[in-house]
Amino acid sequence: MKFNYSKLLGRMRECGFTQKQLAKAIGINTATLSLKLNNRFSFSQEEILAICKLLNIPICEIGDYFYAI
Repeated sequence: MKFNYSKLLGRMRECGFTQKQLAKAIGINTATLSLKLNNRFSFSQEEILAICKLLNIPICEIGDYFYAI
């Protein structure tokens, strides 16, 4: 199943994060983040929670950012 991460990408821009900066902040490399954003790999629960914390995404909105189809 392919997920639509456009809302997440928009939130990254709003918060001033590049993919490189976000990847470093959550402890993965940029290529891995790119693969996840392009539906090649899945985000782990720990990564999702770390991204939510960095981007001030409420837990109740995780589905809007990580599981939109």
